[in-house]
Amino acid sequence: MVDFKGQVVLITGAGRGLGLSYARLIGQLGATVLIQDIGAASNGHGVDSQIAERAAETLRLEGLNVQAISGDIGSREGCHDLCRDALRRGGRLDALIHNAGWVAHQSIESIDESSFDHMMDISTKAPLWLAQAAWPEMKSAAYGRIVMTTSCRALYPQYVQNGLASYAAAKMAVVGLVNVLASEGAQDGIIVNAVSPVAKTRMWGIEGEPDELRPSEVAPGVAYLASPACPEGGWILRAANGQFHATRAIEAEGVDYPRNLRAVHAATAHEVAANWALIAVADVEPRRKKTLRH
Repeated sequence: MVDFKGQVVLITGAGRGLGLSYARLIGQLGATVLIQDIGAASNGHGVDSQIAERAAETLRLEGLNVQAISGDIGSREGCHDLCRDALRRGGRLDALIHNAGWVAHQSIESIDESSFDHMMDISTKAPLWLAQAAWPEMKSAAYGRIVMTTSCRALYPQYVQNGLASYAAAKMAVVGLVNVLASEGAQDGIIVNAVSPVAKTRMWGIEGEPDELRPSEVAPGVAYLASPACPEGGWILRAANGQFHATRAIEAEGVDYPRNLRAVHAATAHEVAANWALIAVADVEPRRKKTLRH
C-alpha cells in the first residue's frame, strides 16, 4: 500500500504540468507537500512567484496539505537553502522529487555555452545538489526517497530528436547520478530512482488538459518511487499514457569486468572493422535480453 501519512515531500517545478500532478496525488495519499516552482517561462528563464502560490492554493482548496516554498535551484547554494527551508517548514524531509526542467532546441552549430550550462544547472546539477542537501537528514532518519528525471530522448537512439544535444546530455548524466547515489544510499535506507515521463505539457506547447498523454497518468509511478512502498533504487521508470516499465542496464552473465568482456577479440583496427557486425551484436543483444522488468 502506498501511504504518505506523516511524511513531508518536496517537489521542484510543481506549479504546473507533471509536477502539479505529482503534488496532487501525493497530497491525496496523505503527505505534506512543499511545492517549489520559480515560475520560469517555457524557455527556462524568468521568474513568477505566483505560479507556485496559485498551485498550492488550488490544492489546498481540494483539502490537501500543500505549501508553496520559494527557492532558486540554479546553484548549489540555492538548492541547499531550499532544503534547509523545507526542513524548517516541515520538521523533516522524507522524499525529494526533482521535476523542474525544460526543453531547449539548438542545433549543434548554434549551441552556446551559457545555454548548455543553464540546462546542466537545472537538469543535472540541481538534483545532485538537492540530494546532497537532503542526504544528512535522510541518513540520520535511516530513510529517504529521491526521484530524479531523465528522458527516453536521451536513453534510446530511436527517440532522439535533432537539436536536443544539451537536453540529452543533461538527462543522460542523471542516469549516472542515480546509479551512484542508489549505491551510496542503500545502506542508510535512502532509495534513489529516476522517472522518464511522457506527458503533453508546456514542453509540447500544450496549455490546459490534453486529450491524451496526461500528466495525471504518470503520477502514480512517481508516487510509488517516492513512497515507503518502493524498496530498491537504481531504476529508471518509463511512464507514459498510464503505462509503466522499469529498466536499467545489466551486465551480461559471465563477464569478468574489465579483463573478460565475453566479447569479440581483435588485435588491430582492421580486425575491429572486419568483425564490427559481430561486435555490435555481442555488445547490444545480451544486454537487451537481460533488461529487467520490476
